Order: sequence, then C-alpha cells, then structure tokens
Amino acid sequence: MLSYRHGFHAGNSADVFKHAVLTQIVRSLLRKPAPFFYLDTHAGAGRYDLESAMAKQNREHRSGIERLWKLPSVPPELEDYLAAVRLLNPGGRLRFYPGSPLIVRHFLRSGDRMALCELHGTEVRSLRSSVGGERRITVHPIDGYQGLKAFLPPPERRGLVLCDPPFELRNERERMAEAAAAAWKRWPTGIFAYWYPIQDRRTADWLRRKFRQTGIDRLLAMELSVLPETADKRMNGSGMIVVNPPWRLDEHMKTLLPWLHATLAPEGEGGWRLEWVAGEPA
Repeated sequence: MLSYRHGFHAGNSADVFKHAVLTQIVRSLLRKPAPFFYLDTHAGAGRYDLESAMAKQNREHRSGIERLWKLPSVPPELEDYLAAVRLLNPGGRLRFYPGSPLIVRHFLRSGDRMALCELHGTEVRSLRSSVGGERRITVHPIDGYQGLKAFLPPPERRGLVLCDPPFELRNERERMAEAAAAAWKRWPTGIFAYWYPIQDRRTADWLRRKFRQTGIDRLLAMELSVLPETADKRMNGSGMIVVNPPWRLDEHMKTLLPWLHATLAPEGEGGWRLEWVAGEPA
C-alpha cells in the first residue's frame, strides 16, 4: 500500500502532461482576484532530484521534461509550467523537478491557500521540507480520500482539487469514481482533476463510463499516450478527467495535446484524445 515512490518516475511524460493541464487550470483561477483553495490528495515529496538513485534507475525524465527543456521555444500554454520548473534550476541545467505542490505554489498569491495530503512517511518529511513552513500551506499525513471529506467544502468558494493516486490497489479506479461523486456533491462549484494511467484502451474507456455514471454534469476527459495502448503492465500513457473544467480549457488542450504528442512521442506511437464525457463547453 505504501511502496510507491514517485521519485522513480519524476519528470516523465505523464508528469509533463499532468502538470501542463494543472497549470492551465491554475491560470484560470488567477483571472479573478478572489482567493482560491488547492487540495492535493496524493502530494508526494514536493521536489525530486533527477540525479538521485531513484531517478537514475529508469531515467524517465529523459523522455519527458528533458525533451521540452532542450527546446528553444514552446507553445504559450507551456511557458508558465516551464517557468515553475526553471525556478528550481536557476543555473539552466536540469537537475530538480517540482511535484504538483511546488507547481501550484509558484502561482499562489498571498490570499490563496493550499492543503497537501500524503500518507508515506518519508515523502511527508520531504514535502514539509519542500514547502518550508508557509502559513498558507499545510501538510497532512492522511489518506487523500479522507482529505476529500476533511477539507471540502472549503471556506473559499473557488478552487481546485488534484487527485492522482499511485494506483497500487486493484480497485483504485472504482474508489476514485466513487470519491469523485461524493466530493462533487460536497463542493459542486469546485474544479476537480482526476489523473489515471493508461495501459490499455478498454480499461481507460471503462473509467470514463464509470465517471459518466456518477451524475456529475460537466466532465472533460483528456488523454496522452506515448506508446501503443496494449494490455501489458507498462504505463503507455495517462489521462485526466476534469470536473467543472474552466472556460476554454478544452480549446487550449486541443492545441497543446497534438504538440505534446509530437514532442514526447517523436516516433508517432500512441496518440491523444479529448472528449466531453458529460456536458459541453460553457
């Protein structure tokens, strides 16, 4: 249950995709002056050393963030995301990669607030070190699904929840869909982003149908695969289902997803998808 360590995978293509979407959503929240609340249900360590023993085991960042890092320019939708990565690498050499908490902290204003849930003891210690005693940021060593109950609805009317569990449990997809339905009823005005791995097309489609059956009335699904979607045990891509997606998120991702696929899968394997699972653009 607690064996997963994201340091083995930090900065890979799934991270690039997830954090590109995350940045787009956070930027939408910044358009209004009212403060927002951010909840991360599986926050991880916060910062990852790409030269650590874990990262060097598979060197997954080489086919992820490193491919963007070397480019002279990127689409405008990625500039803010890369700015958050550069903040950890001021010398220009890619050494550290920020997890979702540090990506969001890069944009946090004085009135905004962040709650981070993480159950792995070692990751909790690293996370606390990464966010370093800021009053607007709290770290909670609890299960992320408990966090959905404990922290929602927040006093703020606006905000975002990121849920990206490690998928160590066989029933993780069912658990996620059930938690999504309950969280939406608890906070119907919040934005929720649910990340999931893609191994094969049938399982990914099943999860989208499961979310459609929740009764949530606005659901946008996005996927990016960099390998063929087979039934083996490897992760061939990943997806995000966004509840209450902000205005024009679908338009931005229609532009960004083809570019990401061409950059992260130069051999042309895999592909991308974007679909309104429920509802339609506002």
